[in-house]
Amino acid sequence: MLISTKTCSGPAQLPAPTVNMASASSSSHLSKVVRQKYMSLPQGGKCQVTYIWVDGTGEGLRNKTKTLDAEPAGIEDIPEWNFDGSSTSQSEGSNSDMYLVPISMFRDPFTLDPNKLVLCEVLKYNSLPAETNRRHRCNEVMEKVKEHSLWFGMEQEYTLLGIDGHPFSWPPNGFPAPQGPYYCGVGANCAYGRDIMESHYKTCLYAGVKICGTNAEVMPSQWEYQVGPCEGIEMGDHLWVSRFLLHRVCEDFGVLATLDPKPINGDWNGSGCHTNVSTKQMREEGGLLHIEAAIEKLSKHHQEHISVYDLNNGQDNARRLTGLHETANIRDFSAGVANRGASIRIPRQVGKDKRGYFEDRRPAANCDPYMVTAAIAETCLLESEDGE
Repeated sequence: MLISTKTCSGPAQLPAPTVNMASASSSSHLSKVVRQKYMSLPQGGKCQVTYIWVDGTGEGLRNKTKTLDAEPAGIEDIPEWNFDGSSTSQSEGSNSDMYLVPISMFRDPFTLDPNKLVLCEVLKYNSLPAETNRRHRCNEVMEKVKEHSLWFGMEQEYTLLGIDGHPFSWPPNGFPAPQGPYYCGVGANCAYGRDIMESHYKTCLYAGVKICGTNAEVMPSQWEYQVGPCEGIEMGDHLWVSRFLLHRVCEDFGVLATLDPKPINGDWNGSGCHTNVSTKQMREEGGLLHIEAAIEKLSKHHQEHISVYDLNNGQDNARRLTGLHETANIRDFSAGVANRGASIRIPRQVGKDKRGYFEDRRPAANCDPYMVTAAIAETCLLESEDGE
C-alpha cells in the first residue's frame, strides 16, 4: 500500500482538458431492472461456463461462453474449447484455431449459480503454449520450489477513467486538489468511484477469488485491492481473474480501469503491483535471516527483474520508478525496514518479530503475475541450485 503526507504542485504541469472527460459509455445507462427480468429466468438445468484467457497483448482479457448440460463438479468436467487466434493477435488467419485449456474454476457473480467462470491456458495448433501463455513456465518453476510453501500476496493498483480517457470524476476543465486527502479517504471530495470498488470487492468474494482487502490510493480515482495469500501458481490465477472481474464491473458502470503504471504525467503517484513474498522458513522463528538472504540474491538480479516487472521490458516502469512518489529509482536496488522509497520493504512488524515476509515494490500495475512470481521464485530459491 502507498502512504503519503506530501502535498504536490503537479496539477499545473498537466494540460487542461478541452472536453468533458468524465463521461460513461452509453450501455451503462440501460435499465438494469429490465436486465434482471431476464436474468431471473430458470436455465432448464443447464450451466453457463465463461472461458477467460489472456490475449496476444499479454495484458488484455477475452472471454466467451459455452452451455454445459450440468453444473461441473470440478475443472476436469469442463471441456477444452477453441477460438480464433487471428482476432486476438495470437495466430495467423491461415492457421487461426487456438486451444483453451481450463485450469481454474470460479463462481460467476454476474449470471450467478450454478454458472461458472473458468480461467484457461492458451495452446497453439501444435499443443505448445502460446507466446503470451506465461502460466505454463511459471507452473514448472512453482513445481520445483513446492517444498518451500512459497506464499504470495499482490497489491493491485488501478485508476478509474471515463471512456474518453480522463480520470473518473476529475473536473472536466481543471484539476482536483493536490494529493494528500485521498489515501484511505472518505467523502465525495476524496473518494471517487467507491461504489465501483465495492462492487468489484463483492464479485471477488462471490467468485472465490482470495481478495483480502482494498483501499483508496494516493491519487484521486486511484484504488488498490490485495489478493492473497496464495501459494505458488494460485497467485497468478487469482490475480488474473480479479482483473477480469474488475473490467467486467467497470463495463456495467460505463467506465474503464487502467493498469497503466503512470496514468497521469506530472506530480501524481503511479500504479504498482507490490508483491509480498514468504517461504515456510521465512515465516518460522528466525525467518528474518532467510528474508535477508533472499533480498541479497534479488540485489544481484535487479535489472533482470525490472525487465519482467512490466509488459514493456521495463519501459512502462521507467515512467513510474523515478525515486519520487514513494518509489525507488529504477536504476538502483535498495532495501529497508518500513521504507516505502526502497525497492524491497521489510515491514516494521517483521523486523520486530524477526520473521514473516518481504515486499517487492518494483512490479508495475500492468505486470504479468506469472512472470513476477516465477522470477522471484527462481532468484530466491533456485539460484544456488542452478549456479546462476
